[in-house]
Amino acid sequence: MNWTVINALHEIYERGETAKRKSLLQDSKILFLLHQTRELREGVKTIRKGDGFDAYYRANHLQNYLDYQQFLTVTGLLKPQLRFQEEDIRILMELQAGMQNGDLVPIRDEIILAEETVRGVSQMFFRNEKHLEKSDSLVAAVKSILCITELANDKDQQYKYVLQSHRPARIVLCENLDFLKRPSKPRKHHIELWYAGGKNIEKLNYIGDIPLPIFYSADWDYDGLLIYQAVREKIPSIRLLFPNGVKKSIVETGHNSHWRFPGSPGALSGLDHSLYSDREQALIRELIATDQWIMEETNDLISMVSSMDTGR
Repeated sequence: MNWTVINALHEIYERGETAKRKSLLQDSKILFLLHQTRELREGVKTIRKGDGFDAYYRANHLQNYLDYQQFLTVTGLLKPQLRFQEEDIRILMELQAGMQNGDLVPIRDEIILAEETVRGVSQMFFRNEKHLEKSDSLVAAVKSILCITELANDKDQQYKYVLQSHRPARIVLCENLDFLKRPSKPRKHHIELWYAGGKNIEKLNYIGDIPLPIFYSADWDYDGLLIYQAVREKIPSIRLLFPNGVKKSIVETGHNSHWRFPGSPGALSGLDHSLYSDREQALIRELIATDQWIMEETNDLISMVSSMDTGR
């Protein structure tokens, strides 16, 4: 849902109806409530509440709406032309919280130092390097919340981002930025975190000697493991962390990384068998057979690293 739909649902809750518009009748949530649950009813010029709508709305949307409205108002983003998707609003709220508690300030500083690109920031926070390019207003919102004046428009960047630690004992190169936004635990356990930009790993050609044990934290899907293989070519000593996170359906989560050769799990989706232990291969086959994946940030980072240290 985008903000127009979110706002329309609240108007129905408050006033009993909202003006019928083409954009609403194209939204999957509105269509579901109209034709499946019939908690909404379609009139000639309006969409109005049906039986059970108020209870449904209070249980599923009311508090979210109030939180979104307060955030958008405080940040000055609440404008008549606003069309942000709900997921984008949530991410912007997370960015604001990270700036307020200080966790994102070092990353913001490195973004400025690196003269980071729109695509680079998009991949950091929105999990798709092209997402921000679709919306100038969303780029402006990100820059405003992070207190950044400009982002470069070229399509590559050559800096890796580092969450430093006192007396680091090991390094973890992360596919995504999430763990770097939660610095207390890695630092407590003397783990230095690196982020190189997902697929944009050419900068790893210039890192030189690595004095500490180094591990790789990945999304366990086809793309994530393909990136790991590319990283291994640049850092042969790196070891893949075994995940302990939640297995999720690729279809149900709308994930875009699909396993190859799903009818032949033993083919490991065309991945290089020699780079994976028997245990890792067994997990990959299971994920392929069940059409699932494991998102990097659902893992317990400290437990993953500890397991590697103890050989479990």
